[in-house]
Amino acid sequence: MQIPGTAGPMLAERPPDAVPLRVDGHEVARYVWRPELPPSTAPRPFLHPVRTLAGSLVTDVRPDSHTHQLGISIAAPDIDGCNFWGGRTFIAGHGPAWLDDHGVQRHQRWLSLSDTDLAHTVRWVDANRSILLRERRSITCRPVNRDAWALRVRTRLTNATQRSLPIRSPASLGRPGAGYGGFFWRGPAATGPVRVFSQDGTGVRSVHGKTADWVAVGALDSESRDWTMVFLPGNRETAQDRWFVRARDYLGVGSSLSWDRPLVLDPGKSINRNVIAVVADGALTADEAAALADAARSAA
Repeated sequence: MQIPGTAGPMLAERPPDAVPLRVDGHEVARYVWRPELPPSTAPRPFLHPVRTLAGSLVTDVRPDSHTHQLGISIAAPDIDGCNFWGGRTFIAGHGPAWLDDHGVQRHQRWLSLSDTDLAHTVRWVDANRSILLRERRSITCRPVNRDAWALRVRTRLTNATQRSLPIRSPASLGRPGAGYGGFFWRGPAATGPVRVFSQDGTGVRSVHGKTADWVAVGALDSESRDWTMVFLPGNRETAQDRWFVRARDYLGVGSSLSWDRPLVLDPGKSINRNVIAVVADGALTADEAAALADAARSAA
């Protein structure tokens, strides 16, 4: 079935609350578009499980240490004082605290839906049930080579209010290094050493809080199989955002909407972000990761 005015197929009946995504016949991810989660997690759609073509798991969801982290999602810790990240809220001059300030992202309607492409509209609703943002989100899956596939996540966020909305990270409120908010990947529990590298060097310090053409993270899965994730900006606006990278305590990579200063979205205005994640089997070298990033820009 096709929705008039859209390019993609649509299911005749309401799809299940999680839809599978496939590459070359392999189920590589599931998109949970209407989750059942407690308010403290800032409920939102997310991708999990995400796997390599050989089956290695590369995401985690609701781990004990951070129960609000959900596979691959789009989240923001502070939009005009509302927590769309989940967990505790960082308060300037005080630190993290539990507040009754969590928002929720609510699916509105499908625009297209297939096992390789989906698009839908989402409302970002605050704790007072007011709509702050309207979003158009699309997700595509494409093969890159026999060992890797590319996931592209596009989002257009539009201010739905009559006032300017500041989008802040904890770093912009005084917590050093905590510039998270936007596209975020929560990696699985790693077996053995973790590899973090970019074109600027190895280790978290080479890329955390900086812009980069790509950043890669690799480890072993529970069956001692190597996997590597390569993240890259998919458009010019996203290329200007800094990377948040974590490899101590947990694995996480985010493309940050704001770092040391708020991003202010005026009434009716929109921002567009586009992130590509290459999901690869094997332990890649820097040259191999760079080549995959180049290939994924065209494939995705």
